[in-house]
Amino acid sequence: MDAETLIVGCKYGDVRGYRDGSVYTWKGVPYAAPASGDLRFRAPEPPEPWTDVLDARRFGPIAPQGRNNPIPIDPGLTIGEDCLSLNIWAPEPDGEPRPVMVWIHGGAYVLGYSGQRIYDGRLLAERGDVVVVTVNYRLGALGFLDFSSFSTAGTTFESNVGLRDQIAALEWVRDCISAFGGDPDRVTVFGESSGGGSLTTLMTVPRAEGLFHRAIAQSPPATSAYGSERAARVAERFLEILDLTPARVWALRDMPHEALTDAGDVLVGEIPTKFPGTLAMAPVVDRDLVPKYPVAAFQKGLAHRIPLIIGSNKDEPSIFRFMKSPLMPVSDASVQAMLDALAEDHPELPPDRIAEIISAYPDVTKTSGAMALSRDAGFRMPVVWIADAHSAHSPTWVYRFDHATPMLKAARIGAGHATELPYVFGNFGTLDRDPTFWLGGRKAATTISGRIQRRWLAFAHHGVPAALDGSRHWAPYDTDKRMTLLIDNTDTLVPDPDKVLREVWGDQVMGFS
Repeated sequence: MDAETLIVGCKYGDVRGYRDGSVYTWKGVPYAAPASGDLRFRAPEPPEPWTDVLDARRFGPIAPQGRNNPIPIDPGLTIGEDCLSLNIWAPEPDGEPRPVMVWIHGGAYVLGYSGQRIYDGRLLAERGDVVVVTVNYRLGALGFLDFSSFSTAGTTFESNVGLRDQIAALEWVRDCISAFGGDPDRVTVFGESSGGGSLTTLMTVPRAEGLFHRAIAQSPPATSAYGSERAARVAERFLEILDLTPARVWALRDMPHEALTDAGDVLVGEIPTKFPGTLAMAPVVDRDLVPKYPVAAFQKGLAHRIPLIIGSNKDEPSIFRFMKSPLMPVSDASVQAMLDALAEDHPELPPDRIAEIISAYPDVTKTSGAMALSRDAGFRMPVVWIADAHSAHSPTWVYRFDHATPMLKAARIGAGHATELPYVFGNFGTLDRDPTFWLGGRKAATTISGRIQRRWLAFAHHGVPAALDGSRHWAPYDTDKRMTLLIDNTDTLVPDPDKVLREVWGDQVMGFS
């Protein structure tokens, strides 16, 4: 062995890592067995131990996902069901256990992978003296469609297998990360979009309790978790797309994964178009792994009692309008359809309730007003509902990411969905043709990124996002003041910045069952 490689022995066998800057990285380490064959649509099983040294130079296969993919896939990577692996960036182990940060990527539960360049963990590991882990998990029909209602004596389908993968990865971290220099008793899970939604769901899953000790939920669509009846109807529609009857559901086990992702592409476009404000694939309240609707569980005090950072971006829907994606309603017609469906889904609501919400957005017939209402329904209000509930018993901090470079402002994207990601990881310029700084702004962005990283890293170390660099003090959130950190060229701490809209929406969760 030379200084450029480092072999670590873990529970399942020895793994060879490689120097990356001043840290080492181990890529494509399996945390579960391949989820194909008899394990397709089933909970993951532990990986088979290996006897030779596992060479962890390259990322493992990425989870099968649709072909209409806005996320660039590195041409050196493969797609396959042998995708349950994770990647580690860590300083050389020296006997002093370091905090662990486990990243759950986003992508509407159907896209993305842990090896995206934007998620490279080297800078965080170097700057924060932490161990960074990024995780692949099953996506789309293979991970977030629920066929359990079609199970037979001979064919069993389990629910929420994508969430079960995430839990298996966290169990691997608990059992193995100490060999890589990590502290299994100081694990922070952080994630964005559907990764953040996975996280807010896991915070209400009894089986996940104790696997992580701090949480950072970035733009979580926390109300996008649906009941088993809705999930069964969506699964049946998926079978129709494949020209299958429920009696032949067993055929899903043997189909090429490409056929499943192609059908998933159809479903992903169809469901939010027919039913604006809903996703085709998402966590399911199966009363088994996920016992309650996540936001309701928070409000009942049933979430894990751990420190939480939670927030959203000022202009969340803009990127969906820009990409012409149906995943968020951004027109007045689609927003009105979403509100009508919510009223139908909640017959207990007084008839004037929806009208009162609409009246708080005077420009709702214009794109800007429709997008503001959609933003609050999908992201901002779920953040407030969770923060109000969680802060009653556990330390909670709330932020709003407001920063946008001159180019993103000119493109009318602003602080759109996911635009905070390069600031968290410090990885700018990871898109093939990244326009972020075409009109300048790199110096300000780099400064803001440093502040965010120092807060996130302080949270991982101490459970408090206190950057010891002269940054503005970030006061914890409570329902008396609702202090919120607005992240921009300068950070501003503001009490209850959305007071008027928050009062109009009220405390009753507005989500689809």
